[in-house]
Amino acid sequence: MNGSKWKSIGVALLLASTPLSGAIAAQDVLVMARAEDPPTADPGVEISNSGYTLIYAAYERLVAYKGGSTEVGPELAESWTADDAGLVWTFKLASGHKFDDGSPVDAAAVKFSFDRLMKLKAGPSDAFPVLKEVEVVDPQTVRFHLTAPFAPFISTLAVSGAAIINPKVMEHETDGDMAKAWLAEHSAGSGPYRIASWERNQSIVLDRNSHYAGTEPALKQVVIRIVGDVSARRLQLINGDADIIEQIPLDQAEALQKDASVVVESNPSMYVNYIYMNNRQPPLDDAKVRKAISYAVDYQGIIDGIMLGQAKQMRGAVPSGMWGHDPQGFQYTYDIEKAKALLADSGKSDIHLTYTFSQADPAWEPVGLALQASLAEIGIKLDLQAVADTTKRELVANGKFDMAPGAWTPDFADPYMFMNYWFDADKMGGPGNRSFYSNKQVTDLVREAGSIVDEDKRKALYIEAQKLSTEDAPYLYIMEKNDIFARRTAVKGYVYNPMLIQVYNFGTMSKTE
Repeated sequence: MNGSKWKSIGVALLLASTPLSGAIAAQDVLVMARAEDPPTADPGVEISNSGYTLIYAAYERLVAYKGGSTEVGPELAESWTADDAGLVWTFKLASGHKFDDGSPVDAAAVKFSFDRLMKLKAGPSDAFPVLKEVEVVDPQTVRFHLTAPFAPFISTLAVSGAAIINPKVMEHETDGDMAKAWLAEHSAGSGPYRIASWERNQSIVLDRNSHYAGTEPALKQVVIRIVGDVSARRLQLINGDADIIEQIPLDQAEALQKDASVVVESNPSMYVNYIYMNNRQPPLDDAKVRKAISYAVDYQGIIDGIMLGQAKQMRGAVPSGMWGHDPQGFQYTYDIEKAKALLADSGKSDIHLTYTFSQADPAWEPVGLALQASLAEIGIKLDLQAVADTTKRELVANGKFDMAPGAWTPDFADPYMFMNYWFDADKMGGPGNRSFYSNKQVTDLVREAGSIVDEDKRKALYIEAQKLSTEDAPYLYIMEKNDIFARRTAVKGYVYNPMLIQVYNFGTMSKTE
């Protein structure tokens, strides 16, 4: 299969729509158009990048990434120390930070937020596997006790789930849910913005937080519109009805580059697209079948034809921008004869699978069509099933699928984000091991790597785990994508951070005439 064929498939799916008209948004209002609502805005629950757009705007954390760097620095915490064993971390809070109702951000709020996070036991809590207790020393001092040394600990405090929440949110608790239902569509943070309104499948409005301790944002309001049709989003940008649009097919991004009023942002990232194969469901419980499928994929055809070269094939689970990546690691290639031989050796025939996808990523449908054609060459029938993104997530979390595409970006700069989430047998489903892969040796390797602080030893363990897991072919490692979105030239001050895909520094952005 060549690239031109996949390009024609991708382009055919992404054609025309009805234009929208309207006035250009006010200079202090930024309008973003995206395909779908985030599932929730609760930092203790949300695990999608689309949700992080809201959470990073509305909340602060003890530490934050420094501009476009993968290093972290102070945010709510002004300083911190650790004991020699790396088990006790003490943070001194900066003064003057307030929640959006004017309440002070203090040590009790930090303790409440982490106690709630760990009690909810949703996906975000997995970033803190050794957190034992959070202790209030005094109103401006908080202490974290760990059960074991954990090398990425400081970096994990910059993740979405580490957001500090106003304890008064418990006034909205219903039936012991720790205010989860209320926080799904509201915020209670100290960030530059607050969620002012949310009409599902229509729009989300963020208003400036008048109690924000930082410099007052130039943007008074951020409006996120839900516009499912990609061509409609593109036309809103061209017409000035939207300032930023996401999830743009590459052919439309190329066209937008010709418009002087538009800037197409294309940045190398650690955003990976891969495909979960349900390892506990026949016939995908057979490694030979999974390997046969892995050899049947026309990776370069997908990258050249669908991504127009704006990506590269993955080589193992850890992307090339992250330490712990193995540049000599094994990489499956397009080899139909080898795929047929492996399938024959498995003894399986008349295989009929379903690829369940959503429109959350514009590449997922054309990639599915490419897989459908490739697998047909080795006698596997693949049906495509389009569902809402929330439905896809639920099906995957519950193991009710054959194959499904996924996207993953690291929340902190450590291979733990890939290796421990994707391969630990205790993290099956929503938390990250979405192929329901189980290999005790691999699980032991990634757990050991996550428990020691020596980076060289950790790297060796992670590379060994990659070699073993790649041999089992639990996932299809498709590509590392460039992060691409488009903005009007009037939008100024955007800072790209490879750790924060779909997260915008709204608080320091502005618009010109």
